[in-house]
Amino acid sequence: MTAKWKERLSRNTLAWALLLPSLLFLMLFTYYPMLKTAWLSMYQSDLATPEPIFVGLDNFTILFQDPVFQKVFSNNIWFAIGTVPTSMALAFIMALFADKALAGRSFSRVAFFYPNMIPMIAVANIWLFIYTPQYGLLAQLAKWVGQSADMNMLGHPDTVMWAMIVMMIWKEAGYFMIFYLAGLQNIPKDLYESASVDGIGTWKVTTRITIPLTMPTTLFVAVVALTNAFKLVDHLWIMTKGGPDNASSLLLYHIYDTAFSFYDQGMAATMTVIMIALLLVLSSLQFFGWDRKIHYQ
Repeated sequence: MTAKWKERLSRNTLAWALLLPSLLFLMLFTYYPMLKTAWLSMYQSDLATPEPIFVGLDNFTILFQDPVFQKVFSNNIWFAIGTVPTSMALAFIMALFADKALAGRSFSRVAFFYPNMIPMIAVANIWLFIYTPQYGLLAQLAKWVGQSADMNMLGHPDTVMWAMIVMMIWKEAGYFMIFYLAGLQNIPKDLYESASVDGIGTWKVTTRITIPLTMPTTLFVAVVALTNAFKLVDHLWIMTKGGPDNASSLLLYHIYDTAFSFYDQGMAATMTVIMIALLLVLSSLQFFGWDRKIHYQ
């Protein structure tokens, strides 16, 4: 064996040895549970069956005909549509302000990011107080402007999802702002100086320089925001528990409810497979669809 091959073998062995702990964790806590869930989705496993019974794809057929699943799935799609674009746009605007502000720059950054530092359970309790009829902050503001204080945002099917969307935007916009702020600070300043010398206005600078050069950040934030829209459900346990009449129930909460309240592990595994597949497809479409339009340099 030549010295070149010995050096390459030694380098590769060290690299794999360093990667081995992470790979073990991934295998034990990510890939094995995913495979186990896919296997369980093809079995009927509930309180009526002490031993799982193989049913093939029947769980998927039953699930797609279930009106509760259809309602929950629709809720999650609308929740993602309501939170992802708005929180990203607000985060971008906040980052522009925090990057350009001359006075109070540090304060503005901390103030924008602060909601993300609060645990989700605490955030849910804060907004539960805001939405409380008669005594909540929103009710007091309504009373102050001469409106009825009996509004029950969380108790009405037509308003509960909007209440959840507003709360999630408030929670996540500051988190996404950090990524946009990092992206803005990586843009060469001489581009802005050249635009200023040429007399180009702020709007054209933003649309022709800032937005195109922050597209890699936008792609990353979009994938994270979309994933969060399907996996953040702590607030539902505190605020609504999916009610009223499943109007605020989201897919992951419905999976939890099916598995640990109704003890139907087979159907919960089926919904998990659908959610994972959906997130993989949407993330792939985002990545491969936007990648050609992104300026990395």
